[in-house]
Amino acid sequence: MCIGVPGQVVAVGDDFHQLAQVDVCGVRRDVNIALVCEDSPRELLGQWVLVHVGFAMSVIDEHEALATLEALRNMEIEVFAPQR
Repeated sequence: MCIGVPGQVVAVGDDFHQLAQVDVCGVRRDVNIALVCEDSPRELLGQWVLVHVGFAMSVIDEHEALATLEALRNMEIEVFAPQR
């Protein structure tokens, strides 16, 4: 199973060939934005993207990003909680 994790683009280079900095759950990661960059990389600043294995796979809206992060947090609690 593969999952993508939402992250917010916080820094970009001058063109889409450069890696962007994406904040994923408070950790900055280098992410390739070539698949989602249509014009200037600057237009992605502040946008939410779905990240999978170092690539931004799609641009998503903030509501979807926050809902996905919450679902992932809830799964972690259920998966790692001790069984009674």
